[in-house]
Amino acid sequence: MAFNNDNSSPLGAHSDPRHLSAISTRHDALHSEDPTLIPTPSANTPIPSALHDIEEKSSFSSPNNNINNNNNNDNVKIDLRDHLTPHNDPSNIFAFTSDQLSALMDPKNLPLLQSYGGIKGVAKGLHANLQTGLVPNTKIQQPVTLNECMAFSRTDQQYEDNPPRQTRARSMTVLSNATGATRQEPTNAFPQRVNVFGANILPDLKSKSIFQLMWMAFQDKTLILLTVAAVVSLGVGLYEDIAVPEYDAMGNRIPGVKWVEGVAIIVAVLLVVLVGSINDFQKERQFRKLNAKKEDRVVKATREGVIGMISVRDVQVGDILHLEPGDIVTTDGIYIEGHNVKCDESAATGESDAVRKLTWEACQRQQQQNSSGSDSDLKKPAVQEHRSSPDPFILSGAKVLEGVCTYLVTCVGTNSYYGRTMMALRTEPESTPLQEKLNHLAEMIAKLGSAAGLLMLIVLLIRYFVSWKDGVPDQATDIVMDIMKILIVVVTIVVVAVPEGLPLAVTLALAYATQRMLKDNNLVRVLAACETMGNATTVCSDKTGTLTQNKMAVVAGTLGSSFRFLKEAPSDRNDLNDITEVSSKAPKQVLNMLNQSIAINSTAFEGKDENGEDVFVGNKTETALLAFSRDIGSDHYDSIRNAYPVQQAYPFSSERKAMASVVRIPHPDDPKRTVYRVHVKGASEILLENCNKIVTLQHGNYRNATHDYDVKTRELTQEDYTRLEKIIQSYASRSLRTIAIGYRDFEQWPPASAPGTLPDTESPEGDVPYNDLVHDRGVTLLGIVGIEDPLRPGVKEAVKDCQSAGVLVRMVTGDNLTTAKAIAKQCGIYTTGGVVMEGPTFRNLSTAEMDAILPRLQVLARSSPEDKRILVSRLRDLGDIVAVTGDGTNDGPALKGADVGFSMGIAGTEVAKEASSIILMDDNFSSIVKAISWGRCVNDAVKKFLQFQLTVNITAVFTTFMSAVISEHQKSVLTAVQLLWVNLIMDTFAALALATDPPTQELLERAPEARSAPLITFKMWKMIIGQAIFQIVVTVVLLYSDVLEYEPESPVLQTVVFNTFVFCQIFNEINCRRIDNNLNVFTNIFANKFFLIIFVICVAGQALIVQFGGAAFQVVPLDGIHWAISVLVGLLALPIGVVVRLIPDNVFAFVLFKSTARERYLGHTQKVPSLYMAGNERLSWSNNYDNGMQSVKRSISITGEHTQHSSKQQGGVAASYTSRSFHSNN
Repeated sequence: MAFNNDNSSPLGAHSDPRHLSAISTRHDALHSEDPTLIPTPSANTPIPSALHDIEEKSSFSSPNNNINNNNNNDNVKIDLRDHLTPHNDPSNIFAFTSDQLSALMDPKNLPLLQSYGGIKGVAKGLHANLQTGLVPNTKIQQPVTLNECMAFSRTDQQYEDNPPRQTRARSMTVLSNATGATRQEPTNAFPQRVNVFGANILPDLKSKSIFQLMWMAFQDKTLILLTVAAVVSLGVGLYEDIAVPEYDAMGNRIPGVKWVEGVAIIVAVLLVVLVGSINDFQKERQFRKLNAKKEDRVVKATREGVIGMISVRDVQVGDILHLEPGDIVTTDGIYIEGHNVKCDESAATGESDAVRKLTWEACQRQQQQNSSGSDSDLKKPAVQEHRSSPDPFILSGAKVLEGVCTYLVTCVGTNSYYGRTMMALRTEPESTPLQEKLNHLAEMIAKLGSAAGLLMLIVLLIRYFVSWKDGVPDQATDIVMDIMKILIVVVTIVVVAVPEGLPLAVTLALAYATQRMLKDNNLVRVLAACETMGNATTVCSDKTGTLTQNKMAVVAGTLGSSFRFLKEAPSDRNDLNDITEVSSKAPKQVLNMLNQSIAINSTAFEGKDENGEDVFVGNKTETALLAFSRDIGSDHYDSIRNAYPVQQAYPFSSERKAMASVVRIPHPDDPKRTVYRVHVKGASEILLENCNKIVTLQHGNYRNATHDYDVKTRELTQEDYTRLEKIIQSYASRSLRTIAIGYRDFEQWPPASAPGTLPDTESPEGDVPYNDLVHDRGVTLLGIVGIEDPLRPGVKEAVKDCQSAGVLVRMVTGDNLTTAKAIAKQCGIYTTGGVVMEGPTFRNLSTAEMDAILPRLQVLARSSPEDKRILVSRLRDLGDIVAVTGDGTNDGPALKGADVGFSMGIAGTEVAKEASSIILMDDNFSSIVKAISWGRCVNDAVKKFLQFQLTVNITAVFTTFMSAVISEHQKSVLTAVQLLWVNLIMDTFAALALATDPPTQELLERAPEARSAPLITFKMWKMIIGQAIFQIVVTVVLLYSDVLEYEPESPVLQTVVFNTFVFCQIFNEINCRRIDNNLNVFTNIFANKFFLIIFVICVAGQALIVQFGGAAFQVVPLDGIHWAISVLVGLLALPIGVVVRLIPDNVFAFVLFKSTARERYLGHTQKVPSLYMAGNERLSWSNNYDNGMQSVKRSISITGEHTQHSSKQQGGVAASYTSRSFHSNN
């Protein structure tokens, strides 16, 4: 159940004349007078951190240390000694340092607060007045020490803060109608506080300029290699054009254009640098625009005894801030006083249940009562509830769901929960797997190219010096010129060996993919994240807000005893109605009564969200009921509330587990009489016991209905009772929150039959006790509904698609184990053989035990941000490529630590977006599947181009080497300008053509590649070498076999060789559309218009060059026969590709000597695994896992002896984990 009030607070609603004096009390139901005031979080709104390092020790032995709240019920004792040591900073006139105050919040530390002297001790230490607030421009003269504050923890003395003048006492409940104007404080109004605790702003993150991004892009090793080659080529080209003029066969001087290649390579490098950096620059600006919110906003504060609005930037440590429903908490602090406050801390902690806020004294008393009475209480078997324990800590980033309160600010700016997270996320990105492989490839190519150049230099020098046997040249200048010619050819070889188009291909593929991904609702902030996502092996997903919608909704229910409805009811179940059919199938009178009950017996209201859209604000259970009522055709809740005045209201209390409202209704048959109708809702198993009647939904009974609320009822039989209990249990097994709704009519008020023997201590004197309404089981049951945080649309299918792609989806959530397990089952994440574990247990495992657990770990419940970070880090250490999804601030560290971080564009906090590399614009988990597809498409595009480019390079290097060695003048058959056309222009077009192939479903039907997988697979090497051999043989045959009856030096023959070489590349481009052994290279070719256009451009460009290139390209026009030879020989690349693919890979196993290399290149194609193992290995069940289980059990059994009592209370941790998690779903 999620609707509580604050009755256990010592500051009751009627005990303090200052308390709640001006709250609008709509007939005892408390709510804000201005419910539409919902401030929007800005870029400066402090929210929570999760990276606060806590040294966990067990030496502090205060009896109140072992506090069983939501944050430390993993039985960790925290050493308080470091935080209880007074500082010795003479410039700090306050009792505390920022670290000492931060220690209260992360984790929530009630013993430390007690040691500080409670709220009064903290206020004294901060020179703050809890009644009047801070006084601007007042210099504090007298320092205060920590020991003075700690005195409050040992005595009951009251202190006065020695105000310099008489000020008015504060009434904390003067809300929106008495706030006064916004205060404009001077920027230096609190210099002493700012010097010690800082201001409530974060340092601006200096964005990189376009030139810095260009310099970073230029650090790529391939680009550096290209730049060196370009400079050398330019220098040699200029020398050759100026000092060594060339003449064609006709004796005409050939234009000096050899410098063009060096310039062209430089242009290509600049193009790559510009495309990459401009893309990153635009994406960052787009992200800033997406995340742009108000630079400043105002919050309500008490200063000098006056309530007013101040800028969020002006909030100081020691300020008294006010909170109302819908507010986003701006700073960390400690609860002072209030009523029925509940906060949604899911963005900060991942805990989806509302967290109740009480004074620290009330929390301490409740803790002591729980610890003393838990063993002696007789427990009735009932549905287990999961609710966060109350605490007095207000976390920045939380949202106030209901109630009003004031709190004392303790941390601002970079010291707040939010600020520490934001600062921790400012790290430099790491290189991606593809970048690492490309860098390795660049190094390898540089070495091979240098080796080829050195070999050629040696061969040509030997050949040159051998020619001296016929006579040594007379002139020394002739010798120098001859050697320079040799060096020029050697440089040409080295330049040809470098794949100039490769960086451009990668950049084009990524840029194109990111633009297309934006249409698929993926905003890629970091360009490289796109290709990384393609080989992700595991996705660690948050639950609340990512897999689910982070808003409660009615998903199942039963009206009467037999009208059952369900969201997405199966078609084969005739006894279940779909929830959308309730309004048409249920009697109108019953629905009217249900809608009246939901509207009146609720404190939720309608407001605006951050995007200005209408939403229900308040308790999540009540907002779910109001939304359900609206969906089944109810009148507006406000019109129903205004039509029926409330006589008395009974707020929810944890003791009775119910709430009720009494309204006056005109008698349907006699307008002079009044009916007093009590609407009740509460825990289903308890309210069911108070019912003796139940509504009937037989349509025949309503034919003679006399009015709109003429509900027909019958006695609640034992059979009905048993049936409803089973329904409640079935809802509970699905982790639904069950709520029973009933009503009862009285002829007069107070009821005449009120026994008065069962006092209700929570009712004010003179009111009718709640027990008088239910003591005789007179309630009529309307129905029971099941409420949950529903899955986002498409999540089940997306998880299934991820699994079919070999990507393991894990749920990592701060929610409790039962809820996490139920949601994981619905999603398809939790399967047979999987392990469910809780964060505290996981973090205490040794590395070996953790490694044994990880392969089967599917759900990590009740996890802290540190647990998520440990999980992601360990998975990466094991070789996994990890993607993390999340929307909350608590997801920030894991998002940043992952290979790829996905955040939610709509519901995501600023911290999550800042930490992520891809933003899901539609908040849909299924968009991740599209990201995987595009990532794999990018990886494949790079590999396709590599297959194409390396074939060109190997052929060109070998042809140049061979023809230069054979030629009398050391002249290559392919000139520098011809190689420029092939290497730069055609390769650029090929890069664009191969990079724009759209993703197909086939990409999701294979396993991801490991980090250690080779960039160039064995199948690719087979095709590269096969095509290179074919092209080299063709070149040798054409040049030296006299098949065309031309001399090797003939311009016509050399043009035919050049033309044939180019057409071999053009048709091999089609062949390279596949990098596997699939024979159909034309698959989906018409879906890529770029490819078809570029194919035509390349053919037309080659025709123009051959026919009209002349002296510039050193070609002559060809006739039809020679054109046919060139095209047909080039076309043979396609059947050659088929032959190469048909040759089994294992035939070439002998070339791989090492077993590890053989496994990397020839390992069997990995199908989608039935069992996923960490590190991208697919293994069967092994003793490894069982041994790990045994060691974990032993370690837990040892620690369990010390925590046995606590384990019994907290199912799912320590020893209880052994039976629940390890045996999992088997």
